[in-house]
Amino acid sequence: MSDKRDYYDILGVSKSADKNEIKKAYRKLAMKYHPDRNPDNAEAEAKFKEASEAAEVLLDEGKRQRYDQFGHAGVNGQAGGFGGGGFQGGFGDFGDLGDIFGDIFGDMMGGGRGRRGGRRRQGVPGNDLQMAVGVTFEEAAFGAKKTVSINKETTCETCKGSGAKEGSEPTSCDMCHGAGEVRRQQGFFTVASTCPKCHGSGTMIKDPCGTCHGQGRKKKKVELEVTIPAGIDHGQRLKLSGEGDAGAQGGPNGDLYIVVDVKEHEIFKRDGFNVHYTVPISFSQAALGAEVEVPTLDGKVVVDLPAGTQSGKKMRLKGKGIQKLGGYGTGDAILTVHVETPTKLSKEHKELLEQIAKLEGKQCHPMSHGFIDKVKELFS
Repeated sequence: MSDKRDYYDILGVSKSADKNEIKKAYRKLAMKYHPDRNPDNAEAEAKFKEASEAAEVLLDEGKRQRYDQFGHAGVNGQAGGFGGGGFQGGFGDFGDLGDIFGDIFGDMMGGGRGRRGGRRRQGVPGNDLQMAVGVTFEEAAFGAKKTVSINKETTCETCKGSGAKEGSEPTSCDMCHGAGEVRRQQGFFTVASTCPKCHGSGTMIKDPCGTCHGQGRKKKKVELEVTIPAGIDHGQRLKLSGEGDAGAQGGPNGDLYIVVDVKEHEIFKRDGFNVHYTVPISFSQAALGAEVEVPTLDGKVVVDLPAGTQSGKKMRLKGKGIQKLGGYGTGDAILTVHVETPTKLSKEHKELLEQIAKLEGKQCHPMSHGFIDKVKELFS
Protein backbone atom coordinates (compact mmCIF):
# COMPACT_ATOMS: atom_id res chain seq x y z
CA MET A 1 0.00 0.00 0.00
CA SER A 2 1.30 3.45 -0.86
CA ASP A 3 2.36 5.61 2.07
CA LYS A 4 1.56 8.79 0.15
CA ARG A 5 -1.12 11.08 1.50
CA ASP A 6 -4.38 11.46 -0.38
CA TYR A 7 -4.12 14.26 -2.96
CA TYR A 8 -7.48 15.74 -1.98
CA ASP A 9 -6.42 15.81 1.68
CA ILE A 10 -3.13 17.46 0.78
CA LEU A 11 -4.92 20.35 -0.95
CA GLY A 12 -7.76 20.42 1.57
CA VAL A 13 -10.53 20.06 -1.05
CA SER A 14 -13.38 17.61 -1.49
CA LYS A 15 -13.43 14.91 -4.18
CA SER A 16 -16.13 16.87 -5.99
CA ALA A 17 -14.03 20.07 -6.13
CA ASP A 18 -13.85 21.74 -9.53
CA LYS A 19 -10.72 23.11 -11.19
CA ASN A 20 -11.11 26.59 -9.77
CA GLU A 21 -11.29 25.26 -6.20
CA ILE A 22 -8.21 23.10 -6.79
CA LYS A 23 -6.27 26.01 -8.33
CA LYS A 24 -7.18 28.28 -5.43
CA ALA A 25 -6.16 25.68 -2.83
CA TYR A 26 -2.86 24.93 -4.56
CA ARG A 27 -2.01 28.59 -5.03
CA LYS A 28 -2.49 29.23 -1.31
CA LEU A 29 -0.21 26.32 -0.33
CA ALA A 30 2.40 27.13 -2.96
CA MET A 31 2.66 30.73 -1.79
CA LYS A 32 3.03 29.51 1.79
CA TYR A 33 5.64 26.78 1.26
CA HIS A 34 7.57 28.03 -1.78
CA PRO A 35 11.32 27.46 -1.26
CA ASP A 36 12.13 31.10 -1.99
CA ARG A 37 9.98 32.08 0.97
CA ASN A 38 11.39 29.32 3.14
CA PRO A 39 15.13 29.07 2.41
CA ASP A 40 16.93 26.07 3.90
CA ASN A 41 13.64 24.67 5.18
CA ALA A 42 13.43 21.03 4.14
CA GLU A 43 9.95 20.56 5.60
CA ALA A 44 8.52 23.49 3.63
CA GLU A 45 10.22 22.23 0.46
CA ALA A 46 8.67 18.79 0.96
CA LYS A 47 5.19 20.29 1.45
CA PHE A 48 5.64 22.44 -1.65
CA LYS A 49 6.57 19.36 -3.72
CA GLU A 50 3.67 17.40 -2.24
CA ALA A 51 1.12 20.12 -3.01
CA SER A 52 2.48 20.62 -6.53
CA GLU A 53 2.29 16.89 -7.26
CA ALA A 54 -1.28 16.71 -5.99
CA ALA A 55 -2.37 19.73 -8.03
CA GLU A 56 -0.65 18.51 -11.20
CA VAL A 57 -2.59 15.23 -11.06
CA LEU A 58 -5.97 16.66 -10.05
CA LEU A 59 -5.88 19.43 -12.67
CA ASP A 60 -5.36 16.89 -15.46
CA GLU A 61 -8.69 15.23 -16.30
CA GLY A 62 -7.11 11.97 -17.45
CA LYS A 63 -4.79 11.62 -14.47
CA ARG A 64 -7.54 12.62 -12.04
CA GLN A 65 -9.85 9.95 -13.49
CA ARG A 66 -7.19 7.27 -13.10
CA TYR A 67 -6.34 8.48 -9.58
CA ASP A 68 -10.00 8.41 -8.51
CA GLN A 69 -10.30 4.84 -9.84
CA PHE A 70 -6.99 3.30 -8.87
CA GLY A 71 -5.43 5.70 -6.35
CA HIS A 72 -1.69 6.48 -6.47
CA ALA A 73 -1.06 3.30 -8.48
CA GLY A 74 -3.06 4.76 -11.35
CA VAL A 75 -0.69 7.71 -11.76
CA ASN A 76 2.54 6.30 -10.38
CA GLY A 77 5.48 7.90 -12.21
CA GLN A 78 3.23 10.13 -14.30
CA ALA A 79 3.10 13.20 -12.09
CA GLY A 80 5.31 15.39 -14.22
CA GLY A 81 8.58 14.50 -12.51
CA PHE A 82 7.19 14.63 -8.96
CA GLY A 83 6.89 10.83 -8.63
CA GLY A 84 9.62 8.26 -8.26
CA GLY A 85 12.16 10.40 -10.05
CA GLY A 86 11.76 13.29 -7.60
CA PHE A 87 10.97 16.94 -8.24
CA GLN A 88 12.66 18.21 -11.39
CA GLY A 89 11.52 21.85 -11.53
CA GLY A 90 10.29 23.83 -14.50
CA PHE A 91 6.56 24.16 -15.15
CA GLY A 92 6.71 24.75 -18.89
CA ASP A 93 4.58 21.70 -19.85
CA PHE A 94 2.24 21.41 -16.86
CA GLY A 95 -0.78 23.18 -18.34
CA ASP A 96 -2.92 24.78 -15.62
CA LEU A 97 -0.23 24.19 -13.03
CA GLY A 98 2.29 26.13 -15.09
CA ASP A 99 -0.11 29.04 -15.41
CA ILE A 100 -0.74 29.09 -11.67
CA PHE A 101 2.99 28.95 -10.99
CA GLY A 102 3.50 31.86 -13.37
CA ASP A 103 0.99 33.90 -11.36
CA ILE A 104 2.69 32.94 -8.10
CA PHE A 105 6.05 33.95 -9.50
CA GLY A 106 4.61 37.34 -10.49
CA ASP A 107 3.15 37.91 -7.03
CA MET A 108 6.38 36.98 -5.29
CA MET A 109 8.47 39.22 -7.52
CA GLY A 110 6.09 42.17 -7.23
CA GLY A 111 4.50 41.95 -10.67
CA GLY A 112 3.38 39.62 -13.43
CA ARG A 113 5.46 37.99 -16.13
CA GLY A 114 4.86 36.48 -19.53
CA ARG A 115 3.34 32.99 -19.49
CA ARG A 116 4.80 29.96 -21.20
CA GLY A 117 6.85 30.78 -24.24
CA GLY A 118 7.36 34.44 -23.32
CA ARG A 119 5.56 37.54 -24.50
CA ARG A 120 6.96 40.37 -26.57
CA ARG A 121 6.99 43.66 -24.76
CA GLN A 122 4.33 45.95 -26.17
CA GLY A 123 6.49 49.04 -26.54
CA VAL A 124 7.53 51.62 -23.97
CA PRO A 125 4.74 53.89 -22.65
CA GLY A 126 5.37 57.63 -22.90
CA ASN A 127 5.87 59.69 -19.76
CA ASP A 128 3.01 61.53 -18.11
CA LEU A 129 3.56 65.30 -18.03
CA GLN A 130 2.23 68.04 -15.80
CA MET A 131 2.01 71.80 -16.13
CA ALA A 132 0.26 74.69 -14.35
CA VAL A 133 -2.21 76.98 -16.11
CA GLY A 134 -3.20 80.33 -14.58
CA VAL A 135 -6.85 81.38 -14.79
CA THR A 136 -8.78 84.34 -13.40
CA PHE A 137 -11.39 84.00 -10.67
CA GLU A 138 -14.13 84.57 -13.25
CA GLU A 139 -12.67 82.00 -15.70
CA ALA A 140 -12.70 79.38 -12.94
CA ALA A 141 -16.27 80.30 -12.06
CA PHE A 142 -17.73 80.34 -15.57
CA GLY A 143 -15.29 78.18 -17.55
CA ALA A 144 -12.93 79.18 -20.35
CA LYS A 145 -10.71 77.93 -23.14
CA LYS A 146 -6.95 78.39 -22.78
CA THR A 147 -4.15 77.73 -25.26
CA VAL A 148 -1.03 76.21 -23.70
CA SER A 149 2.41 75.43 -25.13
CA ILE A 150 4.43 72.44 -24.02
CA ASN A 151 7.68 70.79 -25.09
CA LYS A 152 7.16 67.05 -25.32
CA GLU A 153 8.35 63.91 -27.06
CA THR A 154 6.44 63.40 -30.30
CA THR A 155 6.51 60.55 -32.80
CA CYS A 156 9.21 61.13 -35.39
CA GLU A 157 7.53 62.24 -38.61
CA THR A 158 10.36 60.88 -40.78
CA CYS A 159 10.33 57.25 -39.64
CA LYS A 160 6.78 57.25 -38.20
CA GLY A 161 8.15 56.08 -34.88
CA SER A 162 9.98 52.98 -36.10
CA GLY A 163 13.43 54.48 -35.49
CA ALA A 164 14.69 52.95 -38.75
CA LYS A 165 15.95 54.84 -41.79
CA GLU A 166 13.52 55.19 -44.68
CA GLY A 167 13.61 52.03 -46.79
CA SER A 168 14.76 49.84 -43.90
CA GLU A 169 12.97 48.10 -41.04
CA PRO A 170 13.83 47.01 -37.51
CA THR A 171 15.02 43.41 -37.31
CA SER A 172 14.30 40.75 -34.72
CA CYS A 173 16.73 40.72 -31.79
CA ASP A 174 19.20 37.85 -32.16
CA MET A 175 19.49 37.36 -28.40
CA CYS A 176 15.82 36.95 -27.41
CA HIS A 177 14.59 36.12 -30.94
CA GLY A 178 11.91 38.80 -30.74
CA ALA A 179 10.47 37.75 -27.38
CA GLY A 180 11.77 40.81 -25.53
CA GLU A 181 12.89 38.67 -22.60
CA VAL A 182 15.44 36.00 -21.86
CA ARG A 183 14.98 33.02 -19.54
CA ARG A 184 17.26 31.04 -17.30
CA GLN A 185 16.76 28.13 -14.93
CA GLN A 186 17.11 29.07 -11.26
CA GLY A 187 16.40 26.46 -8.64
CA PHE A 188 12.81 25.29 -8.89
CA PHE A 189 11.65 27.66 -11.57
CA THR A 190 12.55 29.55 -14.72
CA VAL A 191 13.39 33.24 -14.33
CA ALA A 192 12.41 35.63 -17.11
CA SER A 193 14.12 39.03 -17.41
CA THR A 194 14.15 41.88 -19.92
CA CYS A 195 16.51 41.24 -22.79
CA PRO A 196 19.66 43.32 -22.16
CA LYS A 197 20.37 43.74 -25.86
CA CYS A 198 17.05 45.11 -27.16
CA HIS A 199 15.82 46.36 -23.77
CA GLY A 200 12.57 44.46 -24.14
CA SER A 201 11.50 45.70 -27.56
CA GLY A 202 12.27 42.43 -29.32
CA THR A 203 13.78 44.36 -32.23
CA MET A 204 17.10 45.89 -33.24
CA ILE A 205 17.72 48.92 -35.50
CA LYS A 206 20.78 48.46 -37.68
CA ASP A 207 20.22 51.52 -39.90
CA PRO A 208 18.80 54.29 -37.65
CA CYS A 209 16.68 57.23 -38.80
CA GLY A 210 18.76 60.38 -39.35
CA THR A 211 16.11 62.65 -37.80
CA CYS A 212 15.55 60.93 -34.47
CA HIS A 213 18.78 58.85 -34.46
CA GLY A 214 16.88 55.63 -33.96
CA GLN A 215 14.78 56.81 -31.02
CA GLY A 216 11.50 57.00 -32.93
CA ARG A 217 10.67 60.22 -31.03
CA LYS A 218 11.75 63.83 -31.08
CA LYS A 219 11.21 66.85 -28.81
CA LYS A 220 8.76 69.36 -30.23
CA LYS A 221 6.86 72.42 -28.99
CA VAL A 222 3.14 71.73 -29.24
CA GLU A 223 0.19 74.05 -28.68
CA LEU A 224 -2.97 72.61 -27.16
CA GLU A 225 -6.39 74.07 -26.41
CA VAL A 226 -7.55 73.29 -22.88
CA THR A 227 -11.16 73.58 -21.79
CA ILE A 228 -11.40 74.91 -18.23
CA PRO A 229 -14.73 73.63 -16.83
CA ALA A 230 -16.99 76.03 -14.94
CA GLY A 231 -16.64 75.62 -11.18
CA ILE A 232 -13.09 74.28 -11.06
CA ASP A 233 -11.09 75.28 -8.00
CA HIS A 234 -7.48 76.20 -7.31
CA GLY A 235 -5.11 73.20 -7.34
CA GLN A 236 -7.48 70.82 -9.11
CA ARG A 237 -6.14 68.83 -12.06
CA LEU A 238 -7.43 68.18 -15.56
CA LYS A 239 -6.32 65.06 -17.43
CA LEU A 240 -5.68 65.20 -21.17
CA SER A 241 -5.40 61.57 -22.20
CA GLY A 242 -2.67 60.77 -24.70
CA GLU A 243 -1.24 64.30 -24.70
CA GLY A 244 1.90 63.43 -22.74
CA ASP A 245 5.16 62.14 -24.22
CA ALA A 246 4.77 59.81 -27.20
CA GLY A 247 5.40 56.13 -26.51
CA ALA A 248 8.42 54.36 -28.01
CA GLN A 249 8.46 51.17 -30.08
CA GLY A 250 4.70 51.25 -30.47
CA GLY A 251 3.94 51.97 -26.82
CA PRO A 252 0.99 54.18 -25.79
CA ASN A 253 1.34 57.91 -25.24
CA GLY A 254 1.45 59.30 -21.74
CA ASP A 255 -1.12 61.75 -20.36
CA LEU A 256 -0.88 65.48 -19.71
CA TYR A 257 -2.13 66.83 -16.37
CA ILE A 258 -3.13 70.48 -16.15
CA VAL A 259 -2.96 71.95 -12.63
CA VAL A 260 -5.29 74.94 -12.36
CA ASP A 261 -3.85 78.03 -10.67
CA VAL A 262 -6.72 80.41 -9.83
CA LYS A 263 -5.64 84.01 -9.23
CA GLU A 264 -7.00 85.78 -6.15
CA HIS A 265 -9.83 88.27 -6.64
CA GLU A 266 -9.79 91.79 -5.21
CA ILE A 267 -13.30 91.47 -3.78
CA PHE A 268 -14.52 87.89 -3.80
CA LYS A 269 -13.30 84.98 -1.65
CA ARG A 270 -14.30 81.44 -2.52
CA ASP A 271 -15.66 78.86 -0.07
CA GLY A 272 -16.63 75.74 -1.98
CA PHE A 273 -19.12 77.02 -4.53
CA ASN A 274 -20.15 80.03 -2.44
CA VAL A 275 -18.64 83.49 -2.79
CA HIS A 276 -17.99 85.72 0.25
CA TYR A 277 -17.30 89.46 0.27
CA THR A 278 -17.73 92.56 2.44
CA VAL A 279 -19.99 95.50 1.54
CA PRO A 280 -19.22 98.82 3.28
CA ILE A 281 -22.20 101.10 4.13
CA SER A 282 -22.50 104.44 5.90
CA PHE A 283 -23.86 105.06 9.40
CA SER A 284 -26.96 106.76 7.98
CA GLN A 285 -27.65 103.87 5.58
CA ALA A 286 -27.39 101.41 8.46
CA ALA A 287 -29.61 103.47 10.76
CA LEU A 288 -32.27 104.54 8.28
CA GLY A 289 -32.17 101.61 5.88
CA ALA A 290 -31.37 101.93 2.19
CA GLU A 291 -31.23 100.30 -1.20
CA VAL A 292 -27.58 99.50 -1.86
CA GLU A 293 -26.04 98.39 -5.16
CA VAL A 294 -23.63 95.47 -4.60
CA PRO A 295 -21.43 93.46 -7.00
CA THR A 296 -21.88 89.77 -7.86
CA LEU A 297 -20.18 87.51 -10.38
CA ASP A 298 -23.17 88.02 -12.67
CA GLY A 299 -23.10 91.81 -12.37
CA LYS A 300 -24.50 94.40 -9.97
CA VAL A 301 -27.72 93.85 -8.02
CA VAL A 302 -29.68 96.05 -5.59
CA VAL A 303 -30.02 94.87 -1.99
CA ASP A 304 -32.64 96.29 0.40
CA LEU A 305 -31.04 97.03 3.80
CA PRO A 306 -33.53 97.29 6.66
CA ALA A 307 -33.35 100.19 9.11
CA GLY A 308 -31.11 99.42 12.07
CA THR A 309 -28.78 97.11 10.15
CA GLN A 310 -25.82 96.19 12.34
CA SER A 311 -22.22 95.91 11.24
CA GLY A 312 -21.34 92.24 10.59
CA LYS A 313 -24.82 91.28 9.40
CA LYS A 314 -24.70 88.61 6.68
CA MET A 315 -27.04 88.48 3.71
CA ARG A 316 -27.35 85.56 1.30
CA LEU A 317 -28.01 86.06 -2.42
CA LYS A 318 -29.27 82.71 -3.73
CA GLY A 319 -27.70 81.42 -6.94
CA LYS A 320 -25.21 84.27 -7.23
CA GLY A 321 -22.16 82.14 -6.47
CA ILE A 322 -20.13 79.70 -8.56
CA GLN A 323 -21.58 77.06 -10.87
CA LYS A 324 -21.01 73.57 -9.51
CA LEU A 325 -18.83 71.22 -11.55
CA GLY A 326 -20.94 69.33 -14.02
CA GLY A 327 -23.59 72.07 -14.05
CA TYR A 328 -25.65 70.67 -11.16
CA GLY A 329 -26.69 73.86 -9.39
CA THR A 330 -24.97 77.08 -8.36
CA GLY A 331 -23.61 78.33 -5.05
CA ASP A 332 -24.64 81.53 -3.30
CA ALA A 333 -23.13 84.97 -2.74
CA ILE A 334 -22.81 85.76 0.96
CA LEU A 335 -22.16 89.40 1.75
CA THR A 336 -21.16 90.81 5.12
CA VAL A 337 -22.26 94.36 5.94
CA HIS A 338 -19.61 96.63 7.42
CA VAL A 339 -20.73 99.99 8.86
CA GLU A 340 -17.93 102.46 8.24
CA THR A 341 -16.97 105.09 10.79
CA PRO A 342 -16.08 108.39 9.11
CA THR A 343 -12.48 109.48 9.70
CA LYS A 344 -12.48 113.02 8.27
CA LEU A 345 -15.39 115.22 9.34
CA SER A 346 -16.32 118.65 8.07
CA LYS A 347 -17.51 121.26 10.57
CA GLU A 348 -21.10 120.69 9.50
CA HIS A 349 -20.82 116.89 9.88
CA LYS A 350 -19.29 117.28 13.29
CA GLU A 351 -22.09 119.60 14.49
CA LEU A 352 -24.76 117.20 13.22
CA LEU A 353 -23.14 114.22 14.93
CA GLU A 354 -22.90 116.20 18.19
CA GLN A 355 -26.64 116.85 17.98
CA ILE A 356 -27.27 113.15 17.34
CA ALA A 357 -25.11 112.26 20.30
CA LYS A 358 -27.30 114.39 22.58
CA LEU A 359 -30.40 112.58 21.33
CA GLU A 360 -28.96 109.09 21.70
CA GLY A 361 -30.52 107.00 24.41
CA LYS A 362 -31.46 103.53 25.34
CA GLN A 363 -33.95 103.20 22.52
CA CYS A 364 -31.24 103.99 19.98
CA HIS A 365 -28.59 101.55 21.19
CA PRO A 366 -30.21 98.37 22.54
CA MET A 367 -27.00 96.35 22.24
CA SER A 368 -24.96 98.89 24.20
CA HIS A 369 -27.62 99.14 26.90
CA GLY A 370 -27.69 95.38 27.32
CA PHE A 371 -23.89 95.18 27.42
CA ILE A 372 -23.62 97.90 30.13
CA ASP A 373 -26.24 96.14 32.26
CA LYS A 374 -24.30 92.83 32.05
CA VAL A 375 -21.05 94.57 33.04
CA LYS A 376 -22.78 96.09 36.06
CA GLU A 377 -24.11 92.69 37.10
CA LEU A 378 -20.65 91.11 36.68
CA PHE A 379 -18.92 93.53 39.07
CA SER A 380 -21.78 94.12 41.55
